This record gives sequence, structure tokens and C-alpha cells, in this order.
Amino acid sequence: MSTALDDVIEAIRTRGYHNHRLEDHSAAMSRGILRDLRAMCEQFERDFTEGRIREWLDFPSPAGRARKLDLVVAELAGETGKPDLTHLRLCVENKSVITAHRNRTNRYDDLSDLVGVLHRNKPDAILVATVLVGLAENVLNVPDRVRPFLPPEEFNRQVLPRLSSGDTALWDEFPNAVSHNRPGDPERTVMKFRELPTRLPGRTDLVAYDYVLLVPVVIDNVHPPRVAPDNALGIDVDVEYRTMLDRICKAYTARWHL
Repeated sequence: MSTALDDVIEAIRTRGYHNHRLEDHSAAMSRGILRDLRAMCEQFERDFTEGRIREWLDFPSPAGRARKLDLVVAELAGETGKPDLTHLRLCVENKSVITAHRNRTNRYDDLSDLVGVLHRNKPDAILVATVLVGLAENVLNVPDRVRPFLPPEEFNRQVLPRLSSGDTALWDEFPNAVSHNRPGDPERTVMKFRELPTRLPGRTDLVAYDYVLLVPVVIDNVHPPRVAPDNALGIDVDVEYRTMLDRICKAYTARWHL
């Protein structure tokens, strides 16, 4: 069965490269999680079907600073067509640390700040974070170091079709666009995000995420992107994904249907 993780990889493959500036994998992750959750969680699906809740992508965050919430599931605020964040039920925030692992602290701070804001607004809302963790030693920095330096027509015709195709000549053609990750970077990134507080379904008093999903991936924009089920980080990707869905479902049922 296809999962949200497969959707993310397909979205990157379709674009040709991962744009770390736009986090453009996020919509695929959000939609995939929503689809998979509706398929396995009876009460969640029933509330959708009966119109009690709806979903919104990229909704302005109460944290301000032009931030947006990647996925919001909430009750409708009257006839406005907007979510009522005082009746927020689920929020999913998606991040990636693919090439510049030094930015792990900034992404961690984003998630740490957000959980506090959302908890103040709605303590029993289910809060989930996902983080793609890049394992590739070298990454072709297409958004910053390739695309801006080529005319759009040349990029689209001569470079884009070759990205994520396995064309290793790209490394030699754009040597100044190669970002390097150190061998221990992925492990340090995982350790950092595991510092985010998490809570059990019944502990809505805790300012914490209900689940933090860490996904090891190999994305270098030269070879085809892939999830890395065989990794040195001790992460069983399939088990973690199923556990996340189960945790969300149990929390949802406990908080709104018991």
C-alpha cells in the first residue's frame, strides 16, 4: 500500500529535485497522512464524512511571522470557510534537513516554538511533526546554486530532465553547487529532534507533540530519491509510520469520542 512517504518521494521525483527553500514536499506529506489516517481510523473518517471537521493546507499560524501550518484539521468557523482554531483537532508540521545539517537547530526551534503556541490555543489538539533526514554525503544544491545561474529555458531544457535520473555527470558540470554533509550529521540531526517533547494520548496537560516522525531519506538531486529503510540510525520507517497513525487515531478517539 502506498503511504505518505511514497507520495513525498514521488513529488520530489516529479519536480526533479528537492527544493529545501520551499519545503515543497510538505503538501504531499500532509495529504498522504490525511488519506492514510482516514483509511484506518473509523472515528476520524466518520467525522469527516458527516461534516464535523475539515482540512486546510498552509493555513496562517497563530505563531505569526508569516508562518503557515502545513495541515490543519478542525471544526469550521461558522460560514467563514475557515477553521476554528479554538476547535483544532489535528495539526501536522513538516520539516526537512537534507543538505545543510547545520540548520537542524533552526528547524528544531521552529517546531519547539510552534508546539507552545498551539498548546496555549488548544491543549487537547493532536500535534504531529515529521522530519526528513538526509543521508546523502553530497547534495546538488539546485535551488541556490544551479537554477538561479541559468536562463529558465536552458535550465528547463538542458538540466531539469537530467535531475534525479542518475546522471552523475551533473557533479562535474556544477562542482560549485555541491553541498557536503559530514558522516555524523544525520545521527546528530536525529538526536536533536528526539529532544522535542512527546506525550501519551491521555496527557493533554503536557506541552508536547503527540508524535515526531523521523524519516531517513537519500536525496541528492542527482540519483532517484528514496526513503532509506536500511539505515544506521536505528529507525524502522514502516513501523514508525504505522505507529504514528495508530497514536493519532488513539488520541483522536480518546479526546473526542469517549
